[in-house]
Amino acid sequence: MDFAEVKVTPIWSDRTASPTDRVDALVAAMTLEEKVNQLFGVWVGASSDGGEVAPHQNDMVEDDADLDEILPNGLGQLTRPFGSAPVDAALGALSLARTQDRIVRSNRFGIPALAHEECLAGFATWGATAYPVPLSWGASFDPELVRKMASRIGADLRSVGIHQGLAPVLDVVRDARWGRVEEAISEDPQLVGLIGSAYVAGLESAGVVATLKHFAGYSASRGSRNLAPVSMGPRELADVILPPFEMALREGGARSVMNAYTDRDGVPAAADSSLLTDLLREEWGFKGTVVADYFAIGFLKTLHGIVETWGEAAAAALEAGIDVELPTVKAFGEPLIELVKLGGVDEGLIDRALRRVLLQKLELGLLDSDWSAIPPALSGSGVERLILSGAGDSASGALAELRGSIELDPPENREIARTLAEEAVVLLQNDGTLPLAAPRRIALIGPNANDPYAVLGCYSFPNHVGSLHPELPLGIELPTMLDAMQTEFPDARVEHVQATTVSGGETSGFDEAIKAARESEVAILALGDRSGLFGRGTSGEGCDAESLRLPGAQQELMEAILETGTPTVVVLLAGRPYALGPAIGEGTSKSGQSAAAILQTFFPGEEGTSAICGVISGRVNPSGRLPVSIPSGPNAQSTSYLTSTLGSRSAVSNIDPTPAFWFGHGIGYSEFEWTRGDAKSGPGRPAGAEVACATKAGTATAGGDGDPVVFSEEIELSMTVRNVGDRAGTEVVQLYLHDPIATVVQPIRRLVAFARVALEAGSSAKVAFTVPADLASFTGRDGTRIVEPGELRFEFGRSAGEIVFEQAARIAGTARTVDHSRRLRAEVSVTPS
Repeated sequence: MDFAEVKVTPIWSDRTASPTDRVDALVAAMTLEEKVNQLFGVWVGASSDGGEVAPHQNDMVEDDADLDEILPNGLGQLTRPFGSAPVDAALGALSLARTQDRIVRSNRFGIPALAHEECLAGFATWGATAYPVPLSWGASFDPELVRKMASRIGADLRSVGIHQGLAPVLDVVRDARWGRVEEAISEDPQLVGLIGSAYVAGLESAGVVATLKHFAGYSASRGSRNLAPVSMGPRELADVILPPFEMALREGGARSVMNAYTDRDGVPAAADSSLLTDLLREEWGFKGTVVADYFAIGFLKTLHGIVETWGEAAAAALEAGIDVELPTVKAFGEPLIELVKLGGVDEGLIDRALRRVLLQKLELGLLDSDWSAIPPALSGSGVERLILSGAGDSASGALAELRGSIELDPPENREIARTLAEEAVVLLQNDGTLPLAAPRRIALIGPNANDPYAVLGCYSFPNHVGSLHPELPLGIELPTMLDAMQTEFPDARVEHVQATTVSGGETSGFDEAIKAARESEVAILALGDRSGLFGRGTSGEGCDAESLRLPGAQQELMEAILETGTPTVVVLLAGRPYALGPAIGEGTSKSGQSAAAILQTFFPGEEGTSAICGVISGRVNPSGRLPVSIPSGPNAQSTSYLTSTLGSRSAVSNIDPTPAFWFGHGIGYSEFEWTRGDAKSGPGRPAGAEVACATKAGTATAGGDGDPVVFSEEIELSMTVRNVGDRAGTEVVQLYLHDPIATVVQPIRRLVAFARVALEAGSSAKVAFTVPADLASFTGRDGTRIVEPGELRFEFGRSAGEIVFEQAARIAGTARTVDHSRRLRAEVSVTPS
């Protein structure tokens, strides 16, 4: 045997060696330049002329970034190879494989880059399924369905060679004027945590690294302006903002976290070691990577002004705990290397970040000796020769055959998108007009009636990038409300009048709209938002609102149609809740007319209009519940339902912040009866007499409190729901906690658990909650999380403003401290009865 020909596998590529040994050996073998190159991404093809896709893109992207100079020292990440410009999925996968092959052959360790993409409401690439936005996930109150959606998104990402998804957003909504409300899940941290953890679990189950963002406090900016400073005390941070991140890390298994852009009390999150290291890593035990939100490290110099040079920005971020600079190299390249050589940065900080990055690459198989650049979707398709450099015109026939061979919007995806859209439609009010019974003439009016973009959020590809390429088709089917109405009511005459645009303020089309409404049996008003980026829309990143009044002349249009006296169904396709004025209740229009029905949707995705029209026709029985409160007026002091006594209506202020529709509200076409069940602390005497509470269209009569239940570790609560209507339907049982006396001011109530209960007509189910005392914990005066003994009330409600009955309870013993290992959720069971 010629021993000179024997190929020895280095330890870092040997799967039989321990991960620690593999990573340590690789770190020891690397030069400073090779180490640093693993800590940044490169955004190939990003423009330096403007900020089309990301804020301040033109300030941070260099046209002269030379891959030939970068790649010999390796590369940490590839930024958005599919999501920066329209590309056929198969050709994009081939291009990515070619790039990875080039990266591997260029560096002496053969390490590929980790490729990441946006995936907030689906894989953000041309031709991929556009699912409902996160606010719709919250409206569904269905974590399991969200998990299934995320697993499909993850499978699509992984199939074409993507390793990391920049989602979900776990920011808790604090002010609905904030443009990124559409990207958030809810104003309630428990709902955000449960839904967000489900998304993480789904994405991670497909082998894709989920990235929690934005850590932490981004949504609480002053005046609801994007990137504005945050004024927030430590208890609000600990009790409202952080719990969803805790849950998504512990229960979802997220392997990456992205910092927030904002500064809190003068300290930018990107340079906050108390947040990114002390809390995240030392207290919570997080072992994954912290990646910078796009340009956040550079912003330490250009926006926050806490450093003078790019190298100092890199040092501040690295010391705080950021491991990877995204989307492209600015501070973590030569400026950082030069600072290390001058002794301004300890190389040990680079090694610390590098170990985290390499361990994640190892987990993804990117360090294995048999790693292949060919993604699963191209496996076995004979593309090896196309990947080799030099395959050009001679391969044009093979490329043509490859084009269109990968489907990113298959029927399985659309089915989940359809179900989620249907579950997320919230019926706010209904005088009996819905469902429509075979109307002969329908007036479909409004700026969102015939606009395919009306169902999409700002991180959907058609809005995010596709709008910059109007010459290309949308890439997916996006039926408009007009299309869906004509399909849903084939025997009706549907007369469409746009009347005005979303934000233009035009009124010249009002007369035509009024005429159409008067001549029809029913008017459908399609109102709301147009999502966009940085002021190009009325909702979305950088599209903050001065008030919660409907944009443009939509309020005036609504009033004009209501005054016709024609029964009017208001449909909102929006990214945030708006004050609906005369449409609500008895109405305040000149005619005194209110809307016959109001449907609230939050950018429901490609199947959204079919879901809406299915609710209008009765094909779908609505079961969505509000993830955010709807305000009574456009200029009221914005607040979530999570408020203390002094934050609600009182005699000491003339401003009434009471919402028009509370968090958790939603009605349907079924009638449900609630009956009190047992309440006990483990084995023991049941508390409370049975109280039946029949409801129709969302009204309820509260029952008695029942006897107090004393418990120390957990309490078991139950009730029965019966469908006493004539059709199948779904009730959402919500369990709230009220702590009347505590050493720190508490919200009047907060959600601790919920259950979606689907019932056939005449059937019933027992709903049981096992609630740990840990869910009553809060951050005390000394900054530690405690469970205090004393009185509690558990409230069974259909919304935060509609409590059906309560159960008195008492936590026994003395105050105790809990930490990150505490129980984070209640156990919920629904069984037929």
